Amino acid sequence: MPVKLRLARHGRKKFAFYHIVAADGRAPRDGKFIEKLGIYNPNTNPATIELDFEKSLNWLEKGAQPTDTVRAILSYKGVLMKRHLLGGVRKGAFSEEEAEKRFAAWLKEKEGKIQAKKDGLEKAKEEDLKQRIEAESKISEARATDILKKRTELADAADKAAMAAVSEAAEETSEAVGEAEKPAEAAVADAPEAGSETAVEESEEAEKPAEITAADEPEAGSETAVEESEETEKPTEATSAETPAAEAEPETGETDSTKAEKTSGEEPQDSGKKEAKKTE
Repeated sequence: MPVKLRLARHGRKKFAFYHIVAADGRAPRDGKFIEKLGIYNPNTNPATIELDFEKSLNWLEKGAQPTDTVRAILSYKGVLMKRHLLGGVRKGAFSEEEAEKRFAAWLKEKEGKIQAKKDGLEKAKEEDLKQRIEAESKISEARATDILKKRTELADAADKAAMAAVSEAAEETSEAVGEAEKPAEAAVADAPEAGSETAVEESEEAEKPAEITAADEPEAGSETAVEESEETEKPTEATSAETPAAEAEPETGETDSTKAEKTSGEEPQDSGKKEAKKTE
């Protein structure tokens, strides 16, 4: 059986990578191998390929048969192209230097294609990231607006509850003030009655001394009247006593001048008594 260039599976479940090996065609896939030629990891984009170019070309020259996947890998890395150019050199189609130039040009073109693919993948990745960021920003803005709306609704509800509580408290205070004012109004309504009663009592008490004084004043007036009548009787008696004396004056030898002096001396006394009685 010829030697085969094939893949040997390694790695874990759902994350496999492969070794490129030269093994006997009768050996199992993951069994014994003759030589390891490289590594193939399809989990990356583009796939990671590490290949020993000279050993792979040597095994192809010896007649090793690659599998389909390994043939694609060898074509991708330029091993098959190099073998084709070496066949042209052996046939004398062109020189070895020309074969090297053609291989270098092909390799450069291949590397350009690989780099363009990498750049395209990077750009697509950046655009995808940008779109994801924009979508996430839209979602976050929508979420922020929803949160703001909910917060405003909650704030409005809290304000309404606070206003309701304030109004309830105001109503309770007004009711308490009204209940407190009712006893005060009753007390104010009762106060004039008590005041009127006290005023009546005070007026009655004030009237009693007035009546007493009014009852006492006539007695005092009668006493003063009696005194005045007595005092008035006394001068009349004195004048009646003086008149005989005046009749007897010629006998005693009193002159008119002396009589005038006596009457003038008595009149001031009578006038002083009358003024004193008026003042009383």
